[in-house]
Amino acid sequence: MRSEFISKGINQTLHRVYLQVKCNVNIVTPFDSIAKDITNQVLLMENIIVGKIPDTYYNLEGMESSGDTLNVIQ
Repeated sequence: MRSEFISKGINQTLHRVYLQVKCNVNIVTPFDSIAKDITNQVLLMENIIVGKIPDTYYNLEGMESSGDTLNVIQ
């Protein structure tokens, strides 16, 4: 099983749960027999977790130094 969390906006998180399936398959033909391992993942659950809406929000992506960040906030 695999789980992932993805940010979706200011106060939302997307949670997905996957089931990883591994099968050993034998393919039989008139002239040969081929053994293959097949791995895949199946989405079992997808849920949006909604959090509290913040009073303020600062998008500081792309700021190069902490001095620049403080100037924007002030």
